[in-house]
Amino acid sequence: MFDSVPPLALLQRSTGAAHVVLGPRGLVDLAQGGSAKAMLPRMTAGLPEIVFLNTAGGLASGDRLSFAVTLRSGARALATTQTAERAYRAEDAPAQAEVRLTVGENGWLDWLPQETILFDGARLDRETTVDLAPGAGCLLLEMIVLGRLAMGEHPHRLHLRDRRVVQQAGRVVHHDALALDDAALPRLEGAALLNGARCLATLAMIAPHAPDLLARARAALDEPGVTSAASALPGRLVIRCLARDDWPLRRQVNRLLAALRPDPLPRIWQV
Repeated sequence: MFDSVPPLALLQRSTGAAHVVLGPRGLVDLAQGGSAKAMLPRMTAGLPEIVFLNTAGGLASGDRLSFAVTLRSGARALATTQTAERAYRAEDAPAQAEVRLTVGENGWLDWLPQETILFDGARLDRETTVDLAPGAGCLLLEMIVLGRLAMGEHPHRLHLRDRRVVQQAGRVVHHDALALDDAALPRLEGAALLNGARCLATLAMIAPHAPDLLARARAALDEPGVTSAASALPGRLVIRCLARDDWPLRRQVNRLLAALRPDPLPRIWQV
């Protein structure tokens, strides 16, 4: 009775959604279901923290995962994930992941998830959208690792559609998209793309004072084994980092976060 495996279409798929609403005085609402959970650890210093967790342990074909944060006017918070997200081999439809972040007037949100590890054959469509009210700002981090270097993994098949869009008062102020597929992977070694890197990170700050931090950000880009660059436009600071290994990349990101923000790093991170 255990000799046969059901077709992929009949296998159970993971679905989860978690939504946290915070006001200046703390938690207003919490909804969670399926594989998505949200925790609010008690903090004695720094911003209030929201920690999201995918109890399914990763994303495979057809899985759907949604995290959402809403900050009321004047609220400030940090949202992160308990561990690295893993996108596993998918032979059918891509996994779907979405992050919805809403920041009320004069509010602030740090969205600092841990890295996403893409295994060989992974298929993932992900969209992160941020809606900022007037006077609100945010800091957004995205880290992607192409296989685990210590395990000798190197993806040869891959589908990734990753998009981050920030709107303020109904106008798009930041749009960042990354697409990878089987045809693109052999070209990543080129100098115009990843130049041999296996790990990449993008840190974007959306706020009127963000360009003023450009010199401070560039001064912090000194981690050996990491190639980085920072640029600023009105209302934006964008930093990109490339590395062959995820630990130097994490150390560089930690150094950047310490330089750009006054609060401690997320307590859940393994530093």
